Formats: sequence, C-alpha cells, structure tokens
Amino acid sequence: MTRIKAGFLRYLGSAALAGLIGLSLAAGGATAADDTPAKQIFGKVQLPSNSAPSPIGFYAKGCMAGAVAIPTDGPTWQAMRLSRNRRWGNPAMVQLLEKFSQDAVQLGWGSGILIGDISQPRGGPMLTGHASHQIGLDADIWFTPKPAQPLSAEEREDMPFTSMLDKSKFLTVNAARWTPTHAKLVMQAASYPQVERVFVNPAIKKKLCETWTGDRSLLGKVRPVYGHDEHFHIRMHCPPGASGCKAQAPVASGDGCDKSLAWWFTKEPWAKPVKKPGDKPVKPRFVTLADLPKSCAAVLAAPAATEQSATFGTAYVAPQPQSGDAAIQQVIQAGNSDLPDTVVPVPLARPALQ
Repeated sequence: MTRIKAGFLRYLGSAALAGLIGLSLAAGGATAADDTPAKQIFGKVQLPSNSAPSPIGFYAKGCMAGAVAIPTDGPTWQAMRLSRNRRWGNPAMVQLLEKFSQDAVQLGWGSGILIGDISQPRGGPMLTGHASHQIGLDADIWFTPKPAQPLSAEEREDMPFTSMLDKSKFLTVNAARWTPTHAKLVMQAASYPQVERVFVNPAIKKKLCETWTGDRSLLGKVRPVYGHDEHFHIRMHCPPGASGCKAQAPVASGDGCDKSLAWWFTKEPWAKPVKKPGDKPVKPRFVTLADLPKSCAAVLAAPAATEQSATFGTAYVAPQPQSGDAAIQQVIQAGNSDLPDTVVPVPLARPALQ
C-alpha cells in the first residue's frame, strides 16, 4: 500500500497496487470495478504523482502522471480560480503557455494572459465544468487581458467572465468588444505546431472567417463548439514519445469556413431532444475508474510530489523514472491497450470537441 495524502486517504479509504497488473483502488470500500464516479476520486486529489510526465488515454477519457503546475503568477500571466486547483498540466503544455503569454504581450494583449483551467493534479474527469482537460494537454485562456496591476487571490475568484457575443442577437460577435487584437491572439495560439486545435464559439469562428487576412491555412485549426464565448481552449498534440496518449483524428483540410461552420447557424445543434411517448427516463451514468485506462489506477496509487517540487520553473527538469517508477511506466504503456477508439459520450450541451 502506498500512502498519498491524509485528506485523500480519508476519502478513498486506501489504495493498493496489486502486482501493478491486477490493479484495484479501494475508494471508501469501493474498487475500480464499482460505480463510484471517477470525478469524485480524481477531484479530491490535491497533488500530482511523483513520476515521469505521461498523458494517459484520450483528452476526454484519461488521466495524467507526473504533472507540473504553472506558477500562480508569472511576468506575463496569472492563473485564475485558484480554489479549483486546476493549474496542472504536462510540462509541454506549461512551456507552451509561458511562450504564448510572452507572445500575447508582443501582440498588445495587455500585460499578458489570464489562464483558466488546465487539468487536475492527476488529470481525470472533473467534478464540474469539462468533458475534456483530463490528460494535461488542454488549457483555457480568458478573453480578458492580464491587467497591469496583478489581481489578488480574491479577485481571481470573483472576477466575472466577459462574453464576446452580443446577447441580443443569435450567434453574433459583439462589435464593441471584439477587436483585431482578439483575432490575432486566437490565431497566434493556432500558429504553434504543437497546438492541435483551438476551440472557440461558432460566432467567433465565423468572425475570423470573414475578417482574417493573415495565414488562412491556420483557420482550419480553429474549431467551432458550444460555449467558448468568454474564453478559448488550446489543445496540444500528444507529445513525442508519449505512447500512452491517444491522439485525436486530424482536422479536415481547408479553413473550416464551409458547411461544417454553417451547420452551427441552423436549428439542429440547438434543438432539444425529442422524447417519444412511452420513453422511460434515462438514468445518468457517470464515468467510473473502470471506464478509464487501467493504468489510471496506478497513477492514483503512486506517491505524491510536493507542490514546490512540481511547480514549473525556468530550471525545471522533468523527473526521470525512479525505482518502482519504471514498473508503473510499463503499466501505463500496456494498460492503454484496452482503451477503445470511441470517445466517451457527453450531453448535447457539451459535445465531444471536434
């Protein structure tokens, strides 16, 4: 049995690593085969595993080993909503955010960026707010520049979002709020080769299609999706050598300013499901630990790193496998063979991101 943290143990009861292959997790008397929602397990973990960085599984069905945290404050960024404890990610994501924050300043985006959710300390499903963000390769950026005067912890919790939409019109960008610098910021995010997709509201995608005069080959990376009018979402490719990471299908060729975008402006995406007479209510089914790659149990059972050691800094060096860690890495690589190609279904309001 490996001890993780007192608060985590009180919630889970105990965690056992049984031969690293026949893994099971005792969660308050529950095992990996029971129906305890995985979001309740991962949502309680406060610190990352003390192991080499590994994204495990798919963006919306996985977990993360060896996460690092972006510092709450940097010269060109601030992390928001600190109480959520979601500023953890793969080192490649944290490096990208630091680079992006510097480039944002050069574009005239205030004194930097405000960073929303990345992932939980060990990834996995979240208690609220996201279907993805599970493997440390997704991050949200506010459509609000970092102010010159740093925000206090209280202000980071209470500061409201600013929508880029005109709420009086259907799927229309607010012309008084949206500026060419907003467009440059989104397209800068899409310009990095390690970025796989950038998710925005369909109205924002339409605005970019109508007005962007730069490299239009990058527009294909910018994908329309529900919400995302107050922030945009950066998704990275699986890092090189990350054998446990399940890649998303490549974006279609072209700029995406086509029928796939026009669909969002029809009634179909917004129509409520039609219930047939006699249909029985569908009982919600939550993702459990058994639904995730088997190696996610090993990630939960692994010893914890300290927040100080796991906070990314300019001198940060990714930890190398320690004694016992190599065995966990073997499980991470082998345990994903059970992961199906399909994405976990999510409600209409939060579809699988395209």
